[in-house]
Order: sequence, then C-alpha cells, then structure tokens
Amino acid sequence: MDERAIYHRYKASRWTLATGLTIMFVWFQYDLISIRVIRWDFMIIMGAMALAKLVSRFYYKKTN
Repeated sequence: MDERAIYHRYKASRWTLATGLTIMFVWFQYDLISIRVIRWDFMIIMGAMALAKLVSRFYYKKTN
C-alpha cells in the first residue's frame, strides 16, 4: 500500500473526528444555554470519540 494513501486516510479520520466533536459540542452548548438541558448522550459520545482517538494515537505511535 502506498504511504500517501495511509497519510490521507489518517488526515481524513482526524478531520472527521474534529468536525464531529465540534458539532456535538456546539449543539450541547446550544441546548445548555437556550433550553437549559444537559444532554448527557452528547457528552458520552464526545468522550468515547475523544478516548478512541487518544488510544489509537498512542497505539500507532508505539507500533510505528
């Protein structure tokens, strides 16, 4: 496999994660400020996404 394909896939997953977390965070803040409701489902999903990203980052750093 070409190294450029791996790098592009890495960049794509990084941007996807950042976009998803940003949208969920903004939506969480909107619900918190306007409706005054804490949506724990958003916090759980954001935490799981961030944890998966950190674990994969450490795994790939250690194995490469």
